[in-house]
Amino acid sequence: MSIDHSLVKRFRQEVGDRLAHQRRLDQASGLPPMSGEDERQFARALIAQVLEEYARGEIGVGRVPPTAEEEEALAAGIHAALFGVGRLQPLLDDLDVENIDINGCDRVFVGYADGREEMQEPVAESDEELIELIQILAAYSGLSSRPFDTANPQLDLRLPDGSRLSAVMDVTVRPAVSIRRARLGKVFLSDLAGNGTLTPEVGRFLAAAVAARKNIMIAGSTNAGKTTLLRALANEIPVHERLITVERALELGLDQFPELHPNVVAFEQRLPNSEGQGEISMAELVRRSLRMNPSRVIVGEVLGDEIVTMLNAMTQGNDGSLSTIHANSSMEVFNRIATYALQATERLPIEATHMLIAGAIDFVVFIEKRNDYAQGGRLRRYVSSVREVTGCDGRVLSSEVFRPSPDGLAVPHAPLSCLDELVPHGYVPGGWG
Repeated sequence: MSIDHSLVKRFRQEVGDRLAHQRRLDQASGLPPMSGEDERQFARALIAQVLEEYARGEIGVGRVPPTAEEEEALAAGIHAALFGVGRLQPLLDDLDVENIDINGCDRVFVGYADGREEMQEPVAESDEELIELIQILAAYSGLSSRPFDTANPQLDLRLPDGSRLSAVMDVTVRPAVSIRRARLGKVFLSDLAGNGTLTPEVGRFLAAAVAARKNIMIAGSTNAGKTTLLRALANEIPVHERLITVERALELGLDQFPELHPNVVAFEQRLPNSEGQGEISMAELVRRSLRMNPSRVIVGEVLGDEIVTMLNAMTQGNDGSLSTIHANSSMEVFNRIATYALQATERLPIEATHMLIAGAIDFVVFIEKRNDYAQGGRLRRYVSSVREVTGCDGRVLSSEVFRPSPDGLAVPHAPLSCLDELVPHGYVPGGWG
């Protein structure tokens, strides 16, 4: 059902003003602030009150008030504008939506899990309103407010449902937004084996590698499924371990499942304020995490100089670390890491970086995506390669222990040098090709 978005905007302002007034009254009376859920319940009552007043006003001037269905749609739109993502909310509520790309308020392209790409209705009345929506999200998502304006034209954040939002303005003709859905939150290796992302044997191998506290780097292109695989690996970590996650924008959400991970500290990079002060970099957060008594450190995505700090941590007894990195193959990961290390304060030469990699990383798992035209163009994501780091001789030495089969899925290829460490954790190889 289509709704009058100008009414939603007007009522959102009214409800927001009344909510803010109640907060001030509570503060003046010395009452504790409402919890998030209490505030949502109170907002629902205010929404009903505002809609009732509107209906009475329409009747008073001889107009037809909203029907029950229209009133319900208005209430949902107001609530989404207050606590959700406004007119984006219906798209995020659709479980089949995988990606949303917005090239200006009225150029909205939606990708579905079955491979379809469709253009949808505008998500705002103007580009200015779209920017305002993103600014509101930036103010309330994550651990600290993130600016999105002419001075700060780039933004990355995690939406309330776990989706990742990336936005830019002023460096494009119109504001552009990309949202990647977190469709699998609580995911296990068995789920990924069930949906064809990996074979059961690779699943057993990865579970054993996590249990044996091997350091694992997950590599792949954008939107290949690296974060989902990282979550699945993290869910193999024993419940008693203390995990510290370090991310540019909160995305992993391991602390949302206390039955799996009761002891989690989630770090998020802090950007500088308008005066250029207060920045806390990824490298600083990785260093800080080592002082917080971690059982394991999980770095959501390596994109810069934090790589040296992380590799050093891996070689200093923090075994069992997990991370992701952008790369086009499992072999390319080593050159990518060396490139990042050259950007670090330490300015490590390539030979020293390769020695550090060899001493830190045990396995590189490569996950890729491809359109499967035999299945009507459906997008496939699958683990195609696993490489074991075996040493260093001027460069990183490695062995592709699982390589792509004819259908792309990784299958055993070469013996594992650390097999004796994995067998006690339940991995017995099924044979090598």
